[in-house]
Amino acid sequence: MFTGLVEALGIVAAVKAESGGGLLFVIEVPPAWAGTLGAGTLGESVAINGCCLTAIALEGNRWSFQAGTETLSKTNLGELQPGRKVNLERALPANGRLGGHFVQGHVDGTGTVAGIERDGDWITMWFQAPEPLLPQMVPKGSIAIDGVSLTVVEIVEDRFSVALIPHTLSATTLGEFQEGRRINLETDILGKYVQRLMQPGIKIA
Repeated sequence: MFTGLVEALGIVAAVKAESGGGLLFVIEVPPAWAGTLGAGTLGESVAINGCCLTAIALEGNRWSFQAGTETLSKTNLGELQPGRKVNLERALPANGRLGGHFVQGHVDGTGTVAGIERDGDWITMWFQAPEPLLPQMVPKGSIAIDGVSLTVVEIVEDRFSVALIPHTLSATTLGEFQEGRRINLETDILGKYVQRLMQPGIKIA
């Protein structure tokens, strides 16, 4: 479980093809993650652009992760290239502070940046989303975009908007977004359960 509060920006050091169509990603994580205090552990869960992956090798500040074909088909990870920045968040500890919202790291699908409206240092950004995900969104509700917990401002037809403050733009990859960029989307888990329970034929004990 994650919160959608990005801890750091990582850098893709290498991408290697594996048998079966999967990919191995080598990510440069913050040096503090490899230090004595707060050091990572083998098998640790890390959200990379909002997608929960398992650390399978730790070599200093270079951590390796595998993504299978199912993950690659549902996310934008297959587009990563060496040198690209990624949003990183480690799993929420039991005594941690929930400052964003409950994010599973299970990407529901991808959308695209549909528009960028600038107002000084602030930005209103519009995203086109797959039709099945739109009913799971509500104005002032939560949405995870490339692993960043954000608040939905408006929903219009096949797209929705969020307001981005300068800190979010500088502390995450969102400040680099341009129109047409493909992004990972995870809708609020509460909305998904409500939608499921409201479907015809679903019995509530």
